[in-house]
Amino acid sequence: MQWFNVGKIVNTHGINGEVRVISRTHFPEERYAIGSELSLFMPNEKKPIQLTVASHRRHKNFDLLTFEHHYSIGDVEKYRDGILKVSEKQLGDLDEGEFYYHEIIGCTVMTNTGDVIGKVTDILETGANDVWTVTPEEGKPQYIPFIDDIVKEVDVDEKRIVIEPMDGLLS
Repeated sequence: MQWFNVGKIVNTHGINGEVRVISRTHFPEERYAIGSELSLFMPNEKKPIQLTVASHRRHKNFDLLTFEHHYSIGDVEKYRDGILKVSEKQLGDLDEGEFYYHEIIGCTVMTNTGDVIGKVTDILETGANDVWTVTPEEGKPQYIPFIDDIVKEVDVDEKRIVIEPMDGLLS
């Protein structure tokens, strides 16, 4: 079974079993909905811990979660540095033009003239649109905004993205 990262527990929040999560999903409302099942993978552990979301709210740059049957800080502090994941069975269908992070990470980015820029190594959320970090084999990373004016083709099966760079986009 394949697992997909949706967030990392970075700390506790308060004394009532709430945890701070740095989210790695575009769908926090769905992934962290009350009743959602998440699998927690702890460092150096092979078997995940199954957790059910009891509450979710946003606070600053974090998603704050509580889990069923975890009512105090003592119940959750051991989960710090754990990675919350969902299985491939839990992935829903996306609308056309939408992609999961794992589909984009690792794709080769090239210009419409065939010049290879590099591979997508990270995705940054800016609020307006995502920005893809594209790292070449040599040199510094390039930052490509995921907007229709620039991204012309995304083929996740072939792991290939074609862009039409605007003047000044590539340094």
